[in-house]
Amino acid sequence: MKLFKKAVIQHFTVVVLFFICNLSFAQEAIKTIKVKSFNEKVDCSIDNIDRFYTLERKVNNEVLYNKYFNATGCEFTITENLAAGNYTLTIFTYEYNQEVISFEITETNNSINLEDVLLTEKMTNLKEVVLTDRKKYIKVESDKTTINVKDNPLVSSGTALDAIKKMPGVVASPTGGFTLNGKPIVVYIDDAPNSLSGNDLKNYLSSLPAKAIENIELIYNPGASFDANASGSVINLVTSSVRLKGINANFNINYNFNKYQKPSPQILLNGKEKNLSWQTMIGYNYIESEQKSENGQTFTSFNPDETIQQERLTVSTNRNFYSRIGTNYKLSKKSNLLLNYNATLSNNRNEFDAQTFGSSIPDYYNEGISKNKTNNHEVSLQYKTKLDTLGRKLDIIGFSNFFSNNPNSFSTAKENNTNSTFITKNNFDLLNYYLKYDFTIPFQKYDFSLTTGGKFNHLDVNNIGNYNLNNPITSIIDFDYEESNLAFYAEARKKIKKFNFTLGLRLEDFNVNRTGIVDNTATKIEFSNTNLFPNASVLYQLSDEVNISSSYSRKIRQPNYNTLDPNGSNFDQYNSSGGNLLLNPVFFDNYDFKITALDYIQVGTNYSVAKDQNFFVFSAEPNELVSSSAFRQFDRVKTFSAFANFPIPLDYFFKGKDVFMERLNNVDRMNYIYLSVNYIKTTIDGYEFPFKQKPIWNYAAEAQILLPWDIRNSMTYYILPPGNWEIYDVTKPIQQFDISFQKEFLNKNLKIGLHAMDLFNQNSITAQIATPNLNTNFYEKNDSRVFRISLSYNFGNLKLEKENTTIETEKVKSGGGFVK
Repeated sequence: MKLFKKAVIQHFTVVVLFFICNLSFAQEAIKTIKVKSFNEKVDCSIDNIDRFYTLERKVNNEVLYNKYFNATGCEFTITENLAAGNYTLTIFTYEYNQEVISFEITETNNSINLEDVLLTEKMTNLKEVVLTDRKKYIKVESDKTTINVKDNPLVSSGTALDAIKKMPGVVASPTGGFTLNGKPIVVYIDDAPNSLSGNDLKNYLSSLPAKAIENIELIYNPGASFDANASGSVINLVTSSVRLKGINANFNINYNFNKYQKPSPQILLNGKEKNLSWQTMIGYNYIESEQKSENGQTFTSFNPDETIQQERLTVSTNRNFYSRIGTNYKLSKKSNLLLNYNATLSNNRNEFDAQTFGSSIPDYYNEGISKNKTNNHEVSLQYKTKLDTLGRKLDIIGFSNFFSNNPNSFSTAKENNTNSTFITKNNFDLLNYYLKYDFTIPFQKYDFSLTTGGKFNHLDVNNIGNYNLNNPITSIIDFDYEESNLAFYAEARKKIKKFNFTLGLRLEDFNVNRTGIVDNTATKIEFSNTNLFPNASVLYQLSDEVNISSSYSRKIRQPNYNTLDPNGSNFDQYNSSGGNLLLNPVFFDNYDFKITALDYIQVGTNYSVAKDQNFFVFSAEPNELVSSSAFRQFDRVKTFSAFANFPIPLDYFFKGKDVFMERLNNVDRMNYIYLSVNYIKTTIDGYEFPFKQKPIWNYAAEAQILLPWDIRNSMTYYILPPGNWEIYDVTKPIQQFDISFQKEFLNKNLKIGLHAMDLFNQNSITAQIATPNLNTNFYEKNDSRVFRISLSYNFGNLKLEKENTTIETEKVKSGGGFVK
């Protein structure tokens, strides 16, 4: 047994060293491939045409190696870790026909000079170029991590919100928000802003199917090309852009159930005719669910202390219809015009039953119904062009969305055999629009590039709440929020040997007006300032597969309407809830250091200092048995986090080194466990924690196991042990285990999956918070144990390759919604 343990440890050590340092057995297989592709019209010495290369190796139709490269000019050299065998090198360009070269690599031949290739100009009736890349579920880069969602059955069969929760480094807050490696998250969709926040954003993400998402980009420390309002980290949801010739369709249905029903059918149509590509996604969600919550509150201003215990059960029925329509018109070989329209229509119903009892109060019961209809419409028009062969690129986008929300509720309460009624009606409207441009100027001779751009954004929010408690007099809360934002930025990148430097500066001008009218008393706050937001980063390329990087950025976060709005919910005689009109903007200084290796490994630290950070707080006035919940500002909050994301390649242990090396470039045929570990410690100046401080640890694991009969098994496990989360003390672990099985039929046309979410029903939140005059223990449990049957069927062309309509530009980064 000792010898067996020793052997296992030795094997594991070898694997870890391979991933971190690229061991000598991989170095022995390094090959250098050289090729020249000539253009008759341009001399090689001044040829600046972009070329794209795909190097591939197949054995018996199984792809063992596939990697994508791009370069400028006629000469191209590849230095890669390659096994002996037969390969093909495919050369793509925008203006010329693709060329394919077949050749063989032997164990002794370390330098391969391929024959020169003469590029021939495209004829107008030839097919468009198609770019392909090897399939990767996770790709780690110095500034972001990209997660493939579309081909991951455990993630793609749920909602966009479910997918976000499963991302490595994403930690769910006890109060319902999320962070990425310890920093707040801003959500983008297709590089465009999302102006919703709070529950509005959560409901929107819950209505968007993960099947519509191709990749999720985790951007840890966004630079000057992002809004300064991207305070911490950015999660960008990249939706599907597959458009094929003719008309093609994909039908999906996810039937979710526990004791409630949750079906979600969807159909995706896409096609292409000449220069026009289009895609339409239509779907419907019917989701029944329940939430149990308990609050135990001790009011410490009394002598002796008074206690109140509250229990609440809410049963929800959410119905929403969504439509996402996108078109792409190819104006020329180098220019595209993209038009997108998205609509979501919802009709939701909540029924609640609650009771309150305490040490000196009579039992209090209340129940009620709330109905809520929402409409969200988004329109974007984007123009992308490559100006010349030097690589100068221009990207212009205009975006607008309108969101309306009209919740109405009716509740009754009973205390001492006395009944009372409470009626609320709200009218919420949001209008957001912006115009933005990005211009990229590369200087390839000097390994230098400059990106500049500007943006104007306007956001207008209005919420009128009418509250009637058992009398003909109606209390009105009128909230208005208006924000205008004008910004310009410049960001320079320079490569010096193995170093890559980035230096950026963003100018942001904010004008904010907030008005709240409560019981005919108006409070108006105006905020206007102009600030500079610098960012800097340096990356050192230790080897072809290992990078070390460090970065700094200064950001701001305007309080979103969800935290400001004095209109609230859960009103009764023992509770009040609302926003805080007096919140100031939060300024962040973010520092980041990380090591990335081999597309899958990441180790790093973050340190963030936030001035005037706001947290959701329960509070009470002296000698009053009323709990008020709202956001409160804290002077300075310091957050330190450390994280590690890395794989355990099961094939190396069970199938040997040779099979592992071959499958390394074909991850969908690989057995692995991907681990994520996070450590988060928060320090708040001027705040005395009433309980023992203990940092938060978060552990997550995702596994892929290939079973007989080509069944793919996916599993994820997540646990957050007890510890201090910001100002909250998590007293019991938060954890969840999901498992999925998927099988493909009919030449991969039909995919059927069986899934179990939170199989052991352990995902619940138990935490406490202490504030002046009040100590609160709270518990929340959703019906998270859900079983799912998923079915997906493709009609038409099943190659599902992306057409080359994307002009490679610096991505549009603007605006964003906060998940609170």
